[in-house]
Amino acid sequence: MAIDSLNVKKDEVVREKDHPLVEFQETLKEAVEIMNFPPQVFEFLKKPMRFLEVSIPVRMDNGQTEIFQGFRAQHNDAAGPTKGGIRFHPDVTAEEVKALAGWMSLKCGITDLPYGGAKGGIVCDPRKMSQDELERLSRGYVRAVSQMVGPTKDIPAPDMYTNSQIMAWMLDEYDHIREFDSPGFITGKPIALGGSKGRETATSKGVLYTLQRVCELKKMALKNTRIIIQGFGNVGSYLAKYLYDLGAKVIGIGDVLGGLYDEKGLDIPYLLESRDSFGIVSNRFDHSISNQELLEKECDILIPAAISGVIHKQNAARINCEIVIEAANGPTTKEALAILDDRDILVVPDILANSGGVIVSYFEWCQNNQGFYWTEEEVNARLEEKMNMGFENVFNTARRYNVNMKLAAYIEGIQRLAEASRLRGWLKY
Repeated sequence: MAIDSLNVKKDEVVREKDHPLVEFQETLKEAVEIMNFPPQVFEFLKKPMRFLEVSIPVRMDNGQTEIFQGFRAQHNDAAGPTKGGIRFHPDVTAEEVKALAGWMSLKCGITDLPYGGAKGGIVCDPRKMSQDELERLSRGYVRAVSQMVGPTKDIPAPDMYTNSQIMAWMLDEYDHIREFDSPGFITGKPIALGGSKGRETATSKGVLYTLQRVCELKKMALKNTRIIIQGFGNVGSYLAKYLYDLGAKVIGIGDVLGGLYDEKGLDIPYLLESRDSFGIVSNRFDHSISNQELLEKECDILIPAAISGVIHKQNAARINCEIVIEAANGPTTKEALAILDDRDILVVPDILANSGGVIVSYFEWCQNNQGFYWTEEEVNARLEEKMNMGFENVFNTARRYNVNMKLAAYIEGIQRLAEASRLRGWLKY
């Protein structure tokens, strides 16, 4: 649906080609209208309640000081403290961070977590930075945003190109600022610092549980199902290993430089041993293909697990699969989704499929608050229960309103946000 048909004023969004914030706002407005909520609900939820932009001076190893741009968006805290990752990436923008915070709010609503959404980011290329430079940048970010984060205010976590070590540096910096130990300030930490077992693999496990539910729905046997995973970082690599071990045929994987494809199935354990710390492996082989070629290869299930906007109106007609499961945030544009719907390709949305990370981050926060820690089996069992509940609710909502699963997921996510805001007296309707 075009933005004009949604009656969104020009000053409400800044339209760029396939802009994530526009995508979020358009679908949000459509869902609000389907639910017959008054316009004030859309007006309140279309942007974050708080947004901070910071400049972070970092002394580099060569003795020079560079200034890095950072962001933190808190979308809505009606249901509880905000929660969301911090990404280090050269293409991070303010608008992307705002959209990601909104999507995180919806994820928390879908999975019934007592959180609102948040997101953070720093414009940088961690692949070109030393460990010492990354540590100084991580600590500088915490100092810059320390007044608006905390275990009962806003809880960060890992995201693209950040990991448990970066979370450990951020935790230590926050503890120095606040002068007390506060493990619940951040999740995705190392186990030795109060991290949860199962957190590192949580997003991948959540995608796997969702995929298994979809296979049950479609009466497909997972064994020998042909799967392509575009993205071989933390999420894509663990997911590839799980699927390989379950007998699925992973015929394609992609990383930031390109893709690898073999219709007979790839040797996933070998590729995992061969990749570097950023998930790059395609450069080690002469027969790599482009990510665009990889996305258009024939398969049963396509899993975009890297960046946003990779399935768009120019290539949606050439996507050659039965099911798309969005492991990345916003990999399918709104225009592409309409094309895939017309072709009867089922798209399982990101705010459902990749919510395993925030679910187990919630579990980690609970364990930190209690001082009582769970086994990995307990974590995975509770994660599967949450993922199954979310899938069931979204699927039933899609049937009830006769909409695709993306719209159904928005409807599910909005309900909790709107109700919590109404009960607090922020909204009157």
